[in-house]
Amino acid sequence: MPSFFKGRKPKKNQQPDSEPASGHSEDHIQESLSANLEFIKQKTGNSSDVVIRHVKMGEKSTIQAAIVYIEGIVDDQFIQEFLLQSMMKDEHKETLNEHDALEVISDNMMTVGHVSSFDTWVDLFHYLMEGDTVVLIDGISKALRACTKGGETRSISESTTQMVVRGPKGAFTETIATNTAMVRRIIKSPDLWMESFKVGRVTKTDVNLMYIHGIANDQVVKEVRERLNKIDIDSILESGYIEQLIEDQTMTPFPTIFNTERPDVVAGNLFEGRVAIFVDGSPFVLIAPAVFIQFFQSAEDYYARFDIATSIRLLRILMFAISLIAPATFVAVTTFHQEMVPTTLIVAIAAQRESVPFPAFVEALLMEITFEILREAGIRLPKAIGSAVSIVGALVIGQAAVQASIVSPAMVIIVSMTAIASFATPSFDMAISARLIRFLFMIGAATFGFYGIILIFLMMVVHLSSLRSFGVPYMAPLAPFIPVNNKDTFVRLPWWTLRQRPRLMSANTTRQGTQQGPKTPASRKMVNRGRKEGGSNGS
Repeated sequence: MPSFFKGRKPKKNQQPDSEPASGHSEDHIQESLSANLEFIKQKTGNSSDVVIRHVKMGEKSTIQAAIVYIEGIVDDQFIQEFLLQSMMKDEHKETLNEHDALEVISDNMMTVGHVSSFDTWVDLFHYLMEGDTVVLIDGISKALRACTKGGETRSISESTTQMVVRGPKGAFTETIATNTAMVRRIIKSPDLWMESFKVGRVTKTDVNLMYIHGIANDQVVKEVRERLNKIDIDSILESGYIEQLIEDQTMTPFPTIFNTERPDVVAGNLFEGRVAIFVDGSPFVLIAPAVFIQFFQSAEDYYARFDIATSIRLLRILMFAISLIAPATFVAVTTFHQEMVPTTLIVAIAAQRESVPFPAFVEALLMEITFEILREAGIRLPKAIGSAVSIVGALVIGQAAVQASIVSPAMVIIVSMTAIASFATPSFDMAISARLIRFLFMIGAATFGFYGIILIFLMMVVHLSSLRSFGVPYMAPLAPFIPVNNKDTFVRLPWWTLRQRPRLMSANTTRQGTQQGPKTPASRKMVNRGRKEGGSNGS
């Protein structure tokens, strides 16, 4: 294992426990149908959504059978057409007997795709909770499982968190099978491998690990697999649970695992050698390893011309810098470094602040906290009135605060610019990080002026350089500096120049051949010759 994996200590007592707490967890299914059904009712608390349908089969209807499923998570039409109709028609009465009834039903009567037999209670309840249908026969200590997963699910719609002008519009849903299929439709290759896990002792949540064999780094895939296997928790309700349980470092405001709800973003990262983690019940897919510059890249950057994409990406990074240090710079200038501002401007600012009783730091702190409250309230309020309340609240409170001489008009402008700049960051997680670190810069500016801002900035750079994401340096390819991989960082060069994948992530760094690039005619003679030949043929 490479040296960058050695720093992570394995967690203790992380052995997953897939057995239920009941004393019957290791017992096998009994031969008595009535006893089996009674135990199912007892185990499920006689829940009203557990449907048990009795069926009589055989030449003289002497074979007792039962179909068990959970209403709401199965496809009812599938059960009616492919299970109940075929079993109730009973076209194999002569060959059906108590000894081989299960085999005859499985081989000749069930027309569903996935059918398998089992003999333990653990498997039975596992399949039931997955949305499968279980068939029990009286006198046989085995059961059949038919795949009938279904129920109401959200249809594919446009992404609400990562919107683009040009590019695919479909976004992931809460169904893991739909999400993996959307990526399969993009990457039609047998080298797209997927591994399945069950995480959560109670929820038994489906978690899929997806990567491209031959492109992904085997050591990274192994590390992700080991961390998923070590998770020991009772429930997984969203991919954020997985993210927090497998990340390299918790004590950092910066996200070390990328998440997205766009299939094209997942496909693009898979081609760069990363791995994707799908969690059932969540439309957000985790991507690892993640690097700092990745959170400023948008899917649209790769669909537009390189010059347009580069200028917009540089604008995002500038907006991120403004959202970090704009209030702190204003505090430092007005408190310590008035000589660095033109005289006319500093006189105007001083005249505005003449009636304000608070220092610049307190003024900025009040405005920033007020705006954060308005932003959070706008998110939690109903959609119909959320935007109106947030906009009206900001205007009314800002104007009233200026008239009451609590804050100066210049501070309102600075805080508004900071808020607008924070919205330009494509990743919501990185934007939240900037909102937190902004207060540290303000404290540094109020204490030491520009020297405090520089000190906090150096501490942030050192902290970023120390972070790892599954062993990959967080600041790569800037630190360590890898020249060949810097064609898609702050700038995005033309596609025909991006011949190498990220070196620290991919096992196969060759992306494309060397014969790419703009094609022009070799000489004017060839063009003129083609025109002459065309004219002679036409005559």
